[in-house]
Amino acid sequence: MTTHNILVLGSGGREHVFIWKLAQSATKPNLYAAPGNAGTAQLATNVDLSPLDFEAVAAFCLEKGIDTIIPGNEDPLVAGIVDYFHSREDLAHIFVFGPVAELAQMEGSKDFAKEFMMENRIPTAGYHTFTADQVSEAISYVENRPGPYVLKADGLAAGKGVLITEDVNEAKQLIREMLLERKFGEASEKLVIEDFIIGVEFSVFAISDGESYAILPMAKDYKRIGEGDSGLNTGGMGAVSPVPFVTDAIMQQVQENIVEPTFEGFIERGEPYVGFLFFGLIKEHKGPMVIEYNVRMGDPETEVVFPRIKNDMVQLLEAMRNQKLHDVPIEVADGFCTTVFTVSGGYPESYEKQKEIQLGQPENGVFFHAGTKQSDGQLVTSGGRVIAATAWGSELSSALKQSYNNVSKITFDGMYYRSDIGQDLIRLQHGDMA
Repeated sequence: MTTHNILVLGSGGREHVFIWKLAQSATKPNLYAAPGNAGTAQLATNVDLSPLDFEAVAAFCLEKGIDTIIPGNEDPLVAGIVDYFHSREDLAHIFVFGPVAELAQMEGSKDFAKEFMMENRIPTAGYHTFTADQVSEAISYVENRPGPYVLKADGLAAGKGVLITEDVNEAKQLIREMLLERKFGEASEKLVIEDFIIGVEFSVFAISDGESYAILPMAKDYKRIGEGDSGLNTGGMGAVSPVPFVTDAIMQQVQENIVEPTFEGFIERGEPYVGFLFFGLIKEHKGPMVIEYNVRMGDPETEVVFPRIKNDMVQLLEAMRNQKLHDVPIEVADGFCTTVFTVSGGYPESYEKQKEIQLGQPENGVFFHAGTKQSDGQLVTSGGRVIAATAWGSELSSALKQSYNNVSKITFDGMYYRSDIGQDLIRLQHGDMA
């Protein structure tokens, strides 16, 4: 049996999940995380490398005989890590599981993604794109439309580049801030203004080897900091999988009207897609529509999607390396998986780090580390989102109860978490929500 040497790029909860899943493989791979966190360090070797320093990553891969790289977040993909490895003969044997830079623009540019959807008749909200020399046109555009107004920075803005307001005067001020004052830096060189859609959001994930694709378990995440989906957006406060309101009929619509035409669109462009693809969807009265694409797994959705996948992840990667994904059915565990994130006080705005963490033993679940590190032998906080308490159960309510039981075993100064993750879905199951 071949022993694989696998490098995961990133330091968050999603990357800890990848390492945790890879470590379960019967092939017993050698695992590395760059830069990793205190959770990945328990199962892999953490390496002090920036995922965006391609030359340093390449040198490490050659030194350690790395055969597979899994970029966790979008930054190295948008910056062209796949293209870089393809361009060097000494690296061409290394399988980088992700799309080339052009297709990474599906996340790197809202305008690119919107144009792609229009070209391929994929259902999405109406929109218009404006640049800095079109501020007056953008203001006129919102003045002649009913609110709410959805304003999106075109580029990557660390999940903070989407603003929604019902006030037309606030919309006009935000347009000026984004285009003229570069509120989100280079990300807001272009501004996409979308029609507002009413509905319930959910996430669908796929993997592709360039020839075929497979759909992974669905999920729903909770982005707002406050109870009842109030307050500022975060990287994600919790997630649930599967999503009770997403019926087989809805998933058939998603596959036929969204997933299939997306991958066909890539092939028509002459750039077959390799890697994870996230479909941020909304269930609207006319059917599911696309809000956004991501070219990687979501976080915290990975914390509930991957524990439900029964396949050996190394064998799955090998099938994709050899374009044999069509031979490997995705096996999904029954029941529910839920996660609740504990975060630093003050997040998503300013917060203190280096808070000592006390951890008990999770039951029917696992702690996935995000913003953690070891300092002088003590586990401490190092980020806004700190640890996700993932658990499973035969019912949504029992999985959530177990997640919250496990949250009670995490302690650090200023710790905050939402106590209502999944409660909207439980109300929906009981017919109390439209």
